[in-house]
Amino acid sequence: MPLLFSYGSLQRDDVQLATFGRRLDGERDELPGFEQTLVKINDPAVAAKLGRTHHANASVTGNETCRIPGMVFEVTDAELRDVDAYEAADEYTRIRATLASGKQAWVYVYSPAG
Repeated sequence: MPLLFSYGSLQRDDVQLATFGRRLDGERDELPGFEQTLVKINDPAVAAKLGRTHHANASVTGNETCRIPGMVFEVTDAELRDVDAYEAADEYTRIRATLASGKQAWVYVYSPAG
């Protein structure tokens, strides 16, 4: 089963239930070589629903001492496609990364078109 690393809203039970129809079991891990940045939420309705004005983002630094804490979850291929749809709405793209634990996991990063 694919592994998914979340440093943002997919760690929340309500988002997991809305996206997967279930709560995910996961474990703490870190994403080395990245730092957390923020991306402005352009849709006022989404900002109001989430209660914040920015989404979390992971930016590559290449510096292994930079790390983003988060959770790694085991998901199905179908659930990974559901996350693709969820993240694509905010212009996030899925990339493969090596976590501090040595596990390979999918991570979403902001990647605006054009």
